[in-house]
Amino acid sequence: MERYVAFDIGDKRIGVAVSDPFNTYALPSETYFRRKFSEDVAAIARIASEKGATVIVCGLPVNFDGTESVQTVKTAKFIDALKEVVSVPVVCEDERFTTKMAHETLISEGMQRGKRKFYVDALAAANILDGYLAKKKKGE
Repeated sequence: MERYVAFDIGDKRIGVAVSDPFNTYALPSETYFRRKFSEDVAAIARIASEKGATVIVCGLPVNFDGTESVQTVKTAKFIDALKEVVSVPVVCEDERFTTKMAHETLISEGMQRGKRKFYVDALAAANILDGYLAKKKKGE
């Protein structure tokens, strides 16, 4: 049985989401607070393994027009390092607007600004994974 684990990779935090047992929707899981690049890669690989990932989905930030940004390059470097230490496929998914949607959701639910940083990245990872699962369902 397949299990998808998604990561929203940021400079300070990495959001984690997992698919439900039937791979129909994503569940926000946790937020990992970054320390050092090599430690972060190892920690994310460990989280993926602990969650039973058979496929890892990483959000890839691009500009509004689809072109690469500085953040795209940094995230791609992290993804490349992750691919070197895991034994499951790692795929990229466009993450445009996923963090904005996550912030809007938390604001609409009345969450205070100080608390949002603990949840926004996991919710963004869930948005990334939902997008990936929707494409997979359509056969894209």
